[in-house]
Order: sequence, then structure tokens, then C-alpha cells
Amino acid sequence: MNDDVMDLRARNKQSTREAISHAALRLAIEQGPHGLALVRVHDIATAAGVSPRTYNNYFSSRAEAICAFQADQAGRAGQALRSRPADEPLDQAVIAAMIELYTDPEPDRAGLRMIMSTPELEGEALKAFSMAEGPLAEAIAARTGTDPARDLFPAVTAAAIAGAIRVAGRHWLEPGTTGSFATVLRGALSCVVPAAPPQAPSPTR
Repeated sequence: MNDDVMDLRARNKQSTREAISHAALRLAIEQGPHGLALVRVHDIATAAGVSPRTYNNYFSSRAEAICAFQADQAGRAGQALRSRPADEPLDQAVIAAMIELYTDPEPDRAGLRMIMSTPELEGEALKAFSMAEGPLAEAIAARTGTDPARDLFPAVTAAAIAGAIRVAGRHWLEPGTTGSFATVLRGALSCVVPAAPPQAPSPTR
């Protein structure tokens, strides 16, 4: 099988995954505050134009389906940072990468509110963020020349970035917040990402 065929198959699978996820989230929002409990797999599959069997091939739960976009987005965080210019200071690189990743397009307020106000969905989204911390830590280590096996900086910074993104999302949903998500996210990340790793203390004599 040549690369073009494999790429087409991967794109088709991703398109199906996204269609199911979008249908699941839309149906949950339409059902109101307790939408997750009211949405059925058959309804999601029908709305996405697939069979229930196809749905089950992609997702093991409704929460996983609804949060798939967030999971995929978080999974690209490490690569997004690696794509920034090598000579860019860490804080600038992280902020630029995360803003591009999370604000193009800007999050859907109704969807984000549904996820953050439903414990099962919020837990699923948190799991996605946690799984993305490893690749992000590796990208931070590569950029800063630190060893993730010996230095806490990459892992701690990756966890702080993930936490800042979640806090920015909650703040953006609060009544009275009028700024764009990019503005809120920039402010949150600025609180936690240094321009460079801290210097190791000099050995005492």
C-alpha cells in the first residue's frame, strides 16, 4: 500500500472521528444541562451518518466521543511547540504555539461550557490533557536542552501549561469576561512559563 493511499485512509478515519464527535457534542448541548445522560449512541451515529457499529469502533463511551476534539487538540501540543523557531525564547514559543493551537478556531463557548460543567466530561478532558503532557514535556526538553529523565523542569512546565489552559477556559466562560480566548490564554500562560529553565545552583565548597 503506497503512502498516498495510507494518507487518504488516515484522513478518512479522522474525518469520521470528527463527525461523530461533533454530532455527540451538538446533541448533548441540545438536550440541556444533563445532555450527556440523555444522548443515545444510536442518535449520535444517525446524526453523524454512520452505523452504531462504526461508532463503537471509534469510541468506548459518549464522554470520550464528546471530548475527542479536545483530546486530539491536546495531543498536538508537543508538535505545535516543536514547530516554533528554534531560537525563540521558551515563553514566547509556548504562548505562540498554544494560542495558535487553541484559538484557530476559537473554542465554542456552548461546547466548552457543557464539558466543564459535566463532571464525567471534565474528567475525560482532564485525562486527555494528562496524556498530552508527556509529548509536551519532551518538546520542552528538546528546546531547552534539559534531560527529562533527570530534570523536573520539562514535566513540571508541561503540567503547568496544561493547567493554565484549563484555568483560561474556565475564566473565559465566566460572566462578564469580554476578551477573546486568545487574550485570556496569553495571560494565563504568562503566569507559568519562564523564558528559560532556572540555572542550577553552583556547587558549595
